Amino acid sequence: MKARLAIFGFVFFFLVFQASASSASRPADTVALWEGVKMPHGKDVQLYAFRPEKPNGISVIVCPGGSYHWHDQEDEGFKVGEWLSANGITAFVLIYRAAGKVEVAMPLRLVFRGKRHPDMIMDAQRALQYVGEHAARYGIDPDKIGMMGFSAGGHLVMSAACFSATDFLALAGIETDVNLRPAFVAPVYPVVTMNPPYVHKRSRRGLLGNDRAGNQAMRDSLSLEKHIPDNCPPVFLVNCVDDPIVQYQNSILLDRALTEKGVPHRYIQYQKGGHGFGANDEKGSPESRAWKSEFLSWLDSLYPSCL
Repeated sequence: MKARLAIFGFVFFFLVFQASASSASRPADTVALWEGVKMPHGKDVQLYAFRPEKPNGISVIVCPGGSYHWHDQEDEGFKVGEWLSANGITAFVLIYRAAGKVEVAMPLRLVFRGKRHPDMIMDAQRALQYVGEHAARYGIDPDKIGMMGFSAGGHLVMSAACFSATDFLALAGIETDVNLRPAFVAPVYPVVTMNPPYVHKRSRRGLLGNDRAGNQAMRDSLSLEKHIPDNCPPVFLVNCVDDPIVQYQNSILLDRALTEKGVPHRYIQYQKGGHGFGANDEKGSPESRAWKSEFLSWLDSLYPSCL
């Protein structure tokens, strides 16, 4: 009986997430990033473009969160794209490879490879390559391509900044002259470390798989506070102290590491707001929802002639 209830509960959980994903509005301009390239699960990777009426030359690749298992396509994806494009910024919402919702309950990657690191960073670099190569088409400046990510997506965009010197596209036999270093990054309530005591275990499992989650070398290699490069791009960092999902100390670790390296950044720590509010004007708190205007002000300080 208990087994049946557990199965029923999981199926209900899965269908709810499927329904929420299918109900999300999607822009017409959709790109299959790995089309024509032999890539495991490459068909799952999509880039949705939100084009403003009057582009200001700045673009942002948006990576929704979801513990590296799924994607919050609406609040941390499409609503973000709509908000950015309403402010003249060309937005690209990246649906990168993730472990999958079934993996939450059943560790299938103990048997099958599934989707795991370095798949996610390859997708991020592929998005940077695509946007850079098609900058003229979208009316954007190839030197002003930034990234924004939420929760696990925040870990992904910071990974793109930390590991830009490593060409992960070479694993797919791809050569490109595009700069794979984002011009700026905005991690919002991000996952940062893969080590205790502040690790978000579900994100670590989603990124590494059950069989590698306990590998200390792998944990260290993807704990971003340990890998801030000298040429790290400017960072806009936001989180809330009352975050019930990703412990707020993740952002403190990142802020300290950026400060030690002398990386230009702004860190805003809100007291209330929780987790997962994204660009939803009804979630979070009044203070945490101010992050959007703060981001635009920060971006204006980087590119004063654009906004």
